[in-house]
Amino acid sequence: MNLAERYIEYTKNLAQIDPQKGWGKMQLGFRANCLRTGFLPDKQITKGYQKLEDMMMKFVASALNHKRSYLWGNIFAPCEIFESMGLSMLSIECLSCYLTGFHMEEYFIDYAQSLGIAPTLCSYHKTFVGAVASQVVPAPSFAVTTSLTCDGNLNTFRYLEKKVGVPFFLLDVPYQDDDESVSYLAEQLKDMIIYIEKSLGCHCDMEKLKKSLEIENQTRKELRKFANLLQKHYYPGRIIHQLYLMMGTHLMMGRQEFLELVQFMIEEIKHCPPFLGKRILWVHLLPFYQESLKKYFDCSKDYQIFAADIILDTMEEMNPNQPLESLAKKLLHNVFNGSYKHKANYIKEMADIFKPDAAIHFCHWGCKQADGGSAMLKEALKQENIPMLILDGDGIDKRNSHDGQIKTRLEAFLEMIGEI
Repeated sequence: MNLAERYIEYTKNLAQIDPQKGWGKMQLGFRANCLRTGFLPDKQITKGYQKLEDMMMKFVASALNHKRSYLWGNIFAPCEIFESMGLSMLSIECLSCYLTGFHMEEYFIDYAQSLGIAPTLCSYHKTFVGAVASQVVPAPSFAVTTSLTCDGNLNTFRYLEKKVGVPFFLLDVPYQDDDESVSYLAEQLKDMIIYIEKSLGCHCDMEKLKKSLEIENQTRKELRKFANLLQKHYYPGRIIHQLYLMMGTHLMMGRQEFLELVQFMIEEIKHCPPFLGKRILWVHLLPFYQESLKKYFDCSKDYQIFAADIILDTMEEMNPNQPLESLAKKLLHNVFNGSYKHKANYIKEMADIFKPDAAIHFCHWGCKQADGGSAMLKEALKQENIPMLILDGDGIDKRNSHDGQIKTRLEAFLEMIGEI
């Protein structure tokens, strides 16, 4: 056991005995990891991915160290508005991923279930509930969630409001996509701004918000350009860097530094060698810890994930002069809103644009949307002559993922597409 592993084990045990001291050691670990990514980056990956990892580590560490200026949200909450108010949002899904770095997920999940939380609830939510309810992770002053894609969002935030007294605002995203829905949701965004301003004493700078949407439009264009280049060039990274990209597109979208990072990656990849392997379109969540997946996708010259629906979950341009209406449309048109038929059509459109060799759909434990629609999507891509593998597992809780089974199915699928 090396020094880092001993520190993780010590912190894990301490947090269960003395939550406050355990949290202090975890924050120290986050800061130490920031130093590592800044001064001792992973030499096997590109400089772009090194910078991405460093940026995400520092974003999370900074937010956690400024309790009064950050809030909780789910990944679809409008980070652009919070940025214009001088606030940072940490999504509960991303925070749960970071907590797994201290191997705390099993303790937090079991703690949540001991309080009566259903075993069938998404493990991202159970990890978060357990972390807060056990008093290891301190609560911020406010939270925002949406009804988008997951029925666990409302129940999780409602439970934590009662348990630890964190008030939250729910954005009710309509199922239908029409003008009435846009107006309804834009009015909610306006009410949310007023509520946060009164609750936290901050101010929404509308000019800053408009500028943020201009940057976001440019960033989306650059992300599509990067995905196209990933089809042609070998750009070594690890499966976890897809998770970091997802964090960037949901927590830092509209920030100049994230746009500049994507532009740096575009310039860097142009000088990388050709990619001669199979190009994979990833669907749904990314189990970054799964050893069999890391074996085949980390720095692989044979298989490269070039796009994921959860990263490119919306591709439309927004109107900066109508910021609230534009953000409402962004939520309504998101690939994860509405019927699964909408998602299947969206991914078919992605396939038409990017021409992948194959797709992999990861069905996360407890996610009804992923499990219920996977067969429909497989049939839709079959019509486009794109083979798709459905993998069952858990993005957080290793006990719900059977690596041997995943390895067997993955290897058989990769062998099949290698013969195409």
